[in-house]
Amino acid sequence: MPKKVHESHKIPVKDYQFTENMTVDELVGQMELAWGFTAGKLATGVNIIEAMVNDKKCIKFLSFTADIIATGTRGVIRELVKRKLVDVIITTCGTLDHDVARCWRDYYKGSFIMSDTKLHREGVNRLGNVLVPNDSYGIILEKKIQAMLSDLYKEGKKELSTTELSREIGLRCCDETSILYWAAKNNIPIHVPGITDGSVGYQLWMFSQDHKDFRINLLKDEGQLSDLMFDSKKTGALIVGGGISKHHTIWWNQFKDGLDYVVYISTADEWDGSLSGARPREAVSWGKISEKAKRIMIEGDATMVMPVMTSALIDRLSKKKTAKR
Repeated sequence: MPKKVHESHKIPVKDYQFTENMTVDELVGQMELAWGFTAGKLATGVNIIEAMVNDKKCIKFLSFTADIIATGTRGVIRELVKRKLVDVIITTCGTLDHDVARCWRDYYKGSFIMSDTKLHREGVNRLGNVLVPNDSYGIILEKKIQAMLSDLYKEGKKELSTTELSREIGLRCCDETSILYWAAKNNIPIHVPGITDGSVGYQLWMFSQDHKDFRINLLKDEGQLSDLMFDSKKTGALIVGGGISKHHTIWWNQFKDGLDYVVYISTADEWDGSLSGARPREAVSWGKISEKAKRIMIEGDATMVMPVMTSALIDRLSKKKTAKR
């Protein structure tokens, strides 16, 4: 008598098949059956983001940490913003630092294993395996940000929320390589709850020393997020990395019964109780993610995962748009 097949054993694993001119979306599509530990999660993540983008009732959040903006992944984030595939950004001060600095100066390829003492003496900062010379970071930022703040002050803009500050910087950069530029152009607010934790934040403090009535109004940002939560019918989020940007995104979403769509991308572990390593299921217990949400955690380096996912998503959306014509 044949052995009864268990319900969970009905979908077989399939090998990848390669053809000439195969698209990234076709490759990602195969991951759903090729499986391979994390590959299936990546494929599921693209499906969730696609559903989130296509849901017209959904407010789409993008949360990420600044380190990836020092790499070419800046171009991935820029493309999502340029194509209006997100509605709200929550990030860290370093995003402003790296995005603005790279409008005028280059960062360089390095290695994780270098003489940091030697680099320090040469005026070069190491961010993982990315090299950031002082001329490309602190020096250029002081020059550009101080000039922008002076102009804003002369225009009577003496109190700004971080969304207003990000918009003003983006408009003044006038650089199409900039995330801030495209966010300003497309009216996508950028919230920076930890605005003082970075070079731009330090420039704000420096400017305030000679302009005592200059203010950054964080509570105005919170009011904007509050209004957004209570007006939204559905929300979704692509959350890259952890820290304050991740928590601020899920924190506010608890006030509308949690996110309806969520994709986490992180290399952090959960066993130490860190917020960065916490899986989506933990946020369900807090009401920050809905019990019924479409959710996935993708363990992996965002600099590899994000380009693949975004390429597949854009290809998929483009095909559907063409098919409708």
